[in-house]
Amino acid sequence: MAGEPQADCLFCKIVAGQIPATVVRETETTVAFRDINPQAPTHVLVIPKVHYPDAASLAAAEPGVASDILIEAGRVALDEKIVEHGYRVVFNTGSGAGQTVFHAHAHVLGGRGLQWPPG
Repeated sequence: MAGEPQADCLFCKIVAGQIPATVVRETETTVAFRDINPQAPTHVLVIPKVHYPDAASLAAAEPGVASDILIEAGRVALDEKIVEHGYRVVFNTGSGAGQTVFHAHAHVLGGRGLQWPPG
């Protein structure tokens, strides 16, 4: 069922505390933790505690939680001191776009120049 934890989902296991993560922020609806394969000096993932396979399905079903992810992305950027020089918030959707964990999540990237387009 949409929104319910999935037994085979890495991020659902992080939310449940079954898999360790370097958590930098947590709210009632989100968890933010450091990416294990960082693509920038600051690379933090912000995930909803509820399970949806991608950002679009989360936003359609629970727009308030989708908003919470963006709010937390901004707070992560403040905490990590990357606001002044700029940062990027990325939602990958589908394997062709680089999504490897099918649980909605935002990447907060910063701490170096981030040219556009990203590749």
